[in-house]
Amino acid sequence: MTMRDFQKPGRSTVYAREAMAATSHPAATLAATDILKAGGNALDAAIAACAVQCVVEPGSTGIGGDCFALLAGEDGKVHAYNGSGRAPAALTAAFLRDKGLTQIPRQSPHAVTVPGAVDAWTRLHADHGRLPFAELMAPAIHLARHGYAVAPRVSYDWGREAALLAGDANAARVFLPEGRAPVAGEVHRQPELADTLETLAREGRDGFYKGAVAADIVAYLNGLGGLHTLDDFATAAGEYAEPIHARFRGHDVYECPPNGQGIIALMILNILTRFPAEGDPLAADRLHVEIEATRLAYAARDRFLADPAQAGVPVDYLLSDALADELAGLIRLDRALTDMPAFPGGEHRDTVYICVVDKDRNCASFINSIFHPYGAGLLAPCSGVLLHNRGQSFVLEAGHPNELAPRKRPMHTIIPGMVLKDGKPFMPFGVMGGHYQAMGHAHFIGKVLDFGLDLQAAIDLPRLFPIPGTNDIEVEDNFAPETLAELRRRGFSLVPSGRPVGGAQAIRIDRANGTLAGASDPRKDGCALGI
Repeated sequence: MTMRDFQKPGRSTVYAREAMAATSHPAATLAATDILKAGGNALDAAIAACAVQCVVEPGSTGIGGDCFALLAGEDGKVHAYNGSGRAPAALTAAFLRDKGLTQIPRQSPHAVTVPGAVDAWTRLHADHGRLPFAELMAPAIHLARHGYAVAPRVSYDWGREAALLAGDANAARVFLPEGRAPVAGEVHRQPELADTLETLAREGRDGFYKGAVAADIVAYLNGLGGLHTLDDFATAAGEYAEPIHARFRGHDVYECPPNGQGIIALMILNILTRFPAEGDPLAADRLHVEIEATRLAYAARDRFLADPAQAGVPVDYLLSDALADELAGLIRLDRALTDMPAFPGGEHRDTVYICVVDKDRNCASFINSIFHPYGAGLLAPCSGVLLHNRGQSFVLEAGHPNELAPRKRPMHTIIPGMVLKDGKPFMPFGVMGGHYQAMGHAHFIGKVLDFGLDLQAAIDLPRLFPIPGTNDIEVEDNFAPETLAELRRRGFSLVPSGRPVGGAQAIRIDRANGTLAGASDPRKDGCALGI
């Protein structure tokens, strides 16, 4: 296994014996390890960490967003939970088309689907948790009530969204104190959110979907022209789903099924298996294959991915060897593909990903998001709930599988990952970054299993991403110039990313040594810690 060069800047993979958590914020990782020390299991720790991140990383996640999870234990059974919210029962694409809209505006009540995160937390906890739910909420409540120090990456993202936050009086009051975004090291508080978290601690799911919190959110959105009702909230529910998986280099890679884009990550891996893995993981040939596999798989995403309860999604076809053979056969290493099908959507968005492994080797792969940084930029005034804009993932084109419809779930970008080896949990992992996530999963898995990189080295590598809906490929600024020149020679249009591409966390189980190895992305503020 390739280790880091200790004479160069960077961070080491973290090793521990008993249990481990990895998140994108130190306070969340600390909360998770405290829960593990208190006797909680992997799911308990993941929920506690996520609640903390809903406070201290407000631009990336919140209880006004959605959640997906994969859980695995020593029996090798993988449980998938889809906590994506649905459109209001009264909202249709025709209603918005009649208003002259061709896409859903971001800072609009119509971008807000009913949040699914709290339902996911409480359902998963009821079925798989160990400690009382109130104990899991306590760290987040304390930070929201008494204040937390703003972290550097959080501050960076906050400042970039100041104009959005200024567009909503409630959001501006909470997130632009003194008329500006807080900078790193300043203390920020969210007392209304603390009250709401205390309500959840006492009342569980009903504390969010019924009563004062739901009434506050619905009244606020109705005042903006939204069609949400109290019944939309009261009847909101996620669901367990049968996970999908693909075989890659002797390992089984599991993802949540559609409406999430995990299937696209598996398609990319299926294409990569058709090409040899050798030499430099950042060589032009390897990057060429990853780019083209991504572009082809994402074109299929645009054509097929939707809510399977309301549209047919051909899962077997998309994961078939025949399709992988066909797509791999289109890739020519001497030149870039032309006339690639376009697909709608944006490029990088914000999310938090959490992985935890406990002493019994239960694994939680947990992802929670409000989609774009600070979501829709709309804050319910009394409850302090910042609302996501996940409804923007719908399309308004009549007849499209992902067309907005009543109580429909949109195509979803957030995807937790889980790897099994020989029928046992091997590695919970995840990648943040909205649309990038499917490529990010395949990129990370390939670097670990194809090239033998340790987890931190694989996460640290520079990234690129074909921007949805364009022919451009965003690249971070630390690729070798000669590699970029070769990709340009082959016909790829490369543009600077302008900001870090995504983020990642992973924990690997070393059964031979009885240890755990964990890593967290330096593009974020977080860390991996073990006990």
